[in-house]
Amino acid sequence: MPVGTAEFVGAIANPGQPPPDTLPEIAVAGRSNVGKSSLINALLGRKKLARVSKDPGRTREINFFRIDDRWLLVDLPGYGYAKVSKEVQRRWVPLMEAYLKNNPRLLGLIVLIDSRHGATKTDSRLIEFLGDIGVPVLFVLTKIDKLNRAGRARAVVKLREQLDLPEDQVLATSARTKEGTLELLESLEHLLDAETSG
Repeated sequence: MPVGTAEFVGAIANPGQPPPDTLPEIAVAGRSNVGKSSLINALLGRKKLARVSKDPGRTREINFFRIDDRWLLVDLPGYGYAKVSKEVQRRWVPLMEAYLKNNPRLLGLIVLIDSRHGATKTDSRLIEFLGDIGVPVLFVLTKIDKLNRAGRARAVVKLREQLDLPEDQVLATSARTKEGTLELLESLEHLLDAETSG
């Protein structure tokens, strides 16, 4: 499923603010330094669609990208970065909760986990929240190119055991080498097809 068109269509910064489009949505979440923007760009075959910053935690709004006029990829603010002010962090929580709860357009969430570190306590809090509200989740390990072959296999097994996940709920990716991005796109295609056929 190569991506044809991908464009930024707007952002929301306050709970209750309507999204810029009514298409089905698939959201991406992860810690501020997990490589979210880089993976989004690699996934969509673009270099600068999602802004990559040297300073983690720069995404402070929920950003929407329209893909092939068919669905929206939603970039959620990175979480867990200590240098972001407490005031900004307090604004993120209600914004994220308002977006994730009772959102009929949200088909699922991609949760990014750094392959070198596994799920952190902050990740676990988000995962618990998602379980409570019943949002389907796909877990994606990032920066897999930083590990050797044995390390990659261990990272996948470790995350599956840590979160008690089935094999098809974990993917390993690299924004630099694009490893795993095709498999991720195929997973998103299945999710979109299920919504259409349903």
